[in-house]
Amino acid sequence: MSKKLLDETSKFLSFVLRHQPQAIGLTLDSDGWANIDALIHGAARDGRNLDRDLIETVVASSDKKRFAISTDGLCIRAVQGHSTKTVELQFDEKHPPQTLYHGTATRFLDSINEQGLIPGSRHHVHLSEEIVTATSVGQRYGSVVVLAVAAQQMQEGGFKFYQAENGVWLTDHVPARFMTKL
Repeated sequence: MSKKLLDETSKFLSFVLRHQPQAIGLTLDSDGWANIDALIHGAARDGRNLDRDLIETVVASSDKKRFAISTDGLCIRAVQGHSTKTVELQFDEKHPPQTLYHGTATRFLDSINEQGLIPGSRHHVHLSEEIVTATSVGQRYGSVVVLAVAAQQMQEGGFKFYQAENGVWLTDHVPARFMTKL
């Protein structure tokens, strides 16, 4: 399978499993799971040729581990990043490392300095343990800036942190006072 096909399929899966399952007539349960056969049929109605092998290859080869297949092999979900209100993933609270990182574009800094990091249309703010990962994420939005987040200090102040299956750290909000521009 070509890298282009895998990338296009990953983007499509992100779209329907995180944001707009209704675009192909797909239903997600409250934990974000969708039936793989229903996904394949919905994609076909949308003019996309998906099959189980392609889906499993995308899940297995994704460097960011964005998706999971259920233990029975019947369902798939995005592990975080949902904007659809029907999905409310439950994560266990975890103790974060001292510092986490968030990559963004410089054009968003004024807003971030005013209101902190907010989830926007997603359920949580996404943070990473690696500067390189935050840089990569921020590059998608323009001229990149990486913010260091005093995660342990936040947690000591009552903020909760969670970690998705793929290692992405999640929190509800990061006030500006806990961030430093790198």
